[in-house]
Amino acid sequence: MKILIAEDDPQTADYLRKGLTSEGHNVDHVPNGREALTQATLQPYDLFLVDRMMPELDGLALVKALRAAKITSPILFLTALDGVDDRVEGLNAGADDYLVKPFSFAELSARIQALARRPAMQADTTVLKVGDLEMDLVRRIVTRAGQVIDLQPREFRLLEHLMRTRGRVQTRTMLLEAVWGIHFDPNTSVVETHISRLRAKIDKPFETSLLHTVRGAGYMLGS
Repeated sequence: MKILIAEDDPQTADYLRKGLTSEGHNVDHVPNGREALTQATLQPYDLFLVDRMMPELDGLALVKALRAAKITSPILFLTALDGVDDRVEGLNAGADDYLVKPFSFAELSARIQALARRPAMQADTTVLKVGDLEMDLVRRIVTRAGQVIDLQPREFRLLEHLMRTRGRVQTRTMLLEAVWGIHFDPNTSVVETHISRLRAKIDKPFETSLLHTVRGAGYMLGS
C-alpha cells in the first residue's frame, strides 16, 4: 500500500515510516499540510495518515481540501485531541478513522488493515445501482431516474455504504463504524440526521421509497 504521512514531529514521522516500511508499505512523508496537499495532487496514494495540528495547513483543512479535490482514498487522523467533539469534527470533515496519541503501532496497523478491507479501496465496479438509483464512483455523481442528486461528501459515503450492502440491515453501530470510523457510541444523532437528509434527497421527490427504516434494527436500502 502506498501511504503518505503528514506529520510535523520528526520523531513520530520516523517511527511511523520505519514501522510501516517494515510491514511492506511504500511510505512518503511531508512535514505540513500544504506539502501534503501538493503531494496528493501529484501522485495517487492508497492511504493518508494525517496529524491534526500542523503548520501552514492544519489536518482538518487538509482533509477538507483533499475531499474537495475528489481524492477519495481513506484518511486516518493521528492526534492528541481526544474529545468526542474533536473526533466528530474530524470525521465530518471527511476522515475515515481517528487514532488518539499516544497509540500502539499494533493498533495503528490493525486500523490500516481494517481500512484496506473497506469496499472503497477495492478495484471493483465503478457504478453502483439499486433500482433506478445509480452512483458513479469515478465521477462522484448520483442520479435517480436520470435526475442528478446533489449530495454532501458524508451523505455520499453513507449512500455508497448502503448501496454496497443493499438488502441487508445496517445497524446504527455498523454505520458509525463504516461511514464515520467511530468504534464507540458517541451519543450523538449524527446517523439519524444524515439518514433523514439522505431520504429527503433520494426518496421524497420520487414515488417509490428505497431507503427503509427497520424498526428496532436499523436501516436498509432496497427496491
